[in-house]
Amino acid sequence: MEITAAMVKELRTKSGAGIMECKQALKESNGNTEEAITFLRKKGLARAGKKADRETGDGAIGTYIHPGNKIGVMVQLCCETDFVANTPDFHELLKDIGMHIAASKTRVLSREEVSEEDLEREREIFAHQARESGKPENIVEKIVSGKMEKFYEENCLLDQPFIKNPDITVQELIKQKIAILGENIVVGKFARFEISK
Repeated sequence: MEITAAMVKELRTKSGAGIMECKQALKESNGNTEEAITFLRKKGLARAGKKADRETGDGAIGTYIHPGNKIGVMVQLCCETDFVANTPDFHELLKDIGMHIAASKTRVLSREEVSEEDLEREREIFAHQARESGKPENIVEKIVSGKMEKFYEENCLLDQPFIKNPDITVQELIKQKIAILGENIVVGKFARFEISK
C-alpha cells in the first residue's frame, strides 16, 4: 500500500512522532492509522524504559485546586531540561497528576516508600481475615499476596489506574510522555491538602 503525505501528516498530528517514524509505522501497519499509533506507542515505551536512569535536574512545580476549594495538591515533576519543562505536554502531565492525586487520596509515590511497619500490619490484617473466613493455610499466602497488590494499587501513585484512563497506570502515563518528549520524567514529591468537617 502506498503511504501518502496526508496519511503521515494525520499520524503525526495524532501521535506527535517524527515524519520518518510515522512513515515506518504506517508501512508496518499497512496504512492503518490505529495500528500505526499502537506500533509507535510500543516503540516509544521501549525507548522510555532506556531513559529511566538519566538525571532529572530540571522540571516544574504545579498545583491543582479541586472545584469547591476544599482539596488542593502540589506536585514536583522533574525532567532533564528546562526546554521540556516549558512544553504544553509537560504541563498537561503535571496537571493530570495533580488532579489524579486529588481524586485518589494517594498516600505515597511508590512501593518503596511504604514503611516496613505498614506492610507488616497490612499483611497481618489480610492473613487474619483469610483465616477467619476458614481458608486453608496454603491459600492464605496467595490471598495475602493478592490483597497486597490491591493495597499498592490503592495507596501508591505509580501503581494506581489513572483516573482519566483506568486502562493505564500513572507510571504508564508518565512513560507515554517520556516517549513523546524524549526525556526522563519522574515525580519528585507531592502533597495533598483537604479541608474536611
